[in-house]
Parts: sequence; C-alpha cells; structure tokens
Amino acid sequence: ICLVCRQAETVDGLTHVHFERGEMRLFVKNVPARVCPSCGEAYVEEDIAVRLLQEAVKTYRTGILDEIINFSNIHPAK
Repeated sequence: ICLVCRQAETVDGLTHVHFERGEMRLFVKNVPARVCPSCGEAYVEEDIAVRLLQEAVKTYRTGILDEIINFSNIHPAK
C-alpha cells in the first residue's frame, strides 16, 4: 500500500528522478519503480537507488552542470 496516500497498492512502472548539487542538475528518465496509481508516488528498489546515486556523484565529479539521461544508459552498480 502506498505510504503517502494509503489509497492503493503500488504497481510496476517508470518514474523520473532529479538530482541537484550546487549548480549541477541531473535528470534521469525511465527509472523502474513501484508507482501508486492513486497519487503517483514512486518507490525505487535499493539497487536502483544505488545506481542513481553513483551516477549523480559521477556527473558531479566530471563537472557537467546539466544532464538528462535514460536509466537504461546507467551501468550496473559495482
């Protein structure tokens, strides 16, 4: 059951995730998640979250300020 609205069971779906740090902005599209059909809240599994955070750190360290990528282009976590 969704932790936010408590109205529905979450279902497999896709979401997007946005990171900001200083001037760096990273937008990741098509992230696999469990999504609430009632309120739209999305929950990602731990392994997905690790991959997202690693990509955000990598983007920040390279000095890229704005980037939009698809989740499928992120390599698996090490």
